[in-house]
Formats: sequence, structure tokens, C-alpha cells
Amino acid sequence: MDKKPLQVKTQIAIAKPAHEVFEAIVDPQKMSHYFISSGSDRMESGKTVRWVFDDAGAGLDVKVQRAERDRSVSFLWSASGVEARVEMHVDPEGSTTLVKVSESEWPADEKGIARCVEQTQGWTHFLCCMKAYLEYGINLRRSGAVHQGS
Repeated sequence: MDKKPLQVKTQIAIAKPAHEVFEAIVDPQKMSHYFISSGSDRMESGKTVRWVFDDAGAGLDVKVQRAERDRSVSFLWSASGVEARVEMHVDPEGSTTLVKVSESEWPADEKGIARCVEQTQGWTHFLCCMKAYLEYGINLRRSGAVHQGS
């Protein structure tokens, strides 16, 4: 039996309009209040942007494949050590917006499982931090970055 590649899937509802949530994802100034320390540019289709994470002493290039205003963003990056595809969907649902994040894909082996678990933790943290920032103006990332023990 062939093992299917592993994929992260997580989501959260945010009590803000879809446009505001989408802007918090694509605008590096807004992202710096809950996720990155800084970013080189807005996420737009076909652009490569640089995200800097001062708390981790790291920077990553993000290759934006598609950015559909107020709906979705997809990009390639190598945060897990291999190039993976991330998709973020912004779905209005009444007075809230459902944000869905997926990242794929890793082989269904020991190394792939470890990468998938780590990225699941990271994207869950991302969504919680974005919700705290958008709904309450709180920057959880400043003092609560997720660090992996060895």
C-alpha cells in the first residue's frame, strides 16, 4: 500500500471582515504585529518576498504563486527544510471570517512526520496570533514564539 504524502490543515474563525483578514496576511506591516519581524513587500502573484523572523534569527524567501484579493494566497517556502506549498483561504461566514491554512507535502516517513507536526504547531500558532492581533490588538508573537526543543 502506498502512503499518501502528509499535509498540514488547520483553521480558525476571526471576528473581522474578510478584507481586513486578507490584508493582515499580505501586508508585511500588518504581519509584523503577529507573525514576522519584517517583510520586503506585499504578497502579490508572481512576487518573491523576504520574511525576517528576528526572534529566530532567520529569514526566508517566499515565492508567491497566487494572491486573489480577499479570497486566497498560495506560496512556496522552505520553513520546514524542504520547499513546500502553503495555501491560505479567507472565507466570509456571517460576521466572521474563516481562515484555512494548508501546507504540503512531506513523505509519510519519520522525517516527514516530524516536519508535518512542527508545521502544524507553527500554523496553529500563526492563526492564534493573527486572531489576537486582529480582534484585540495584542501581539502574542513578541513573547510567545514557538521554539522546538532538541
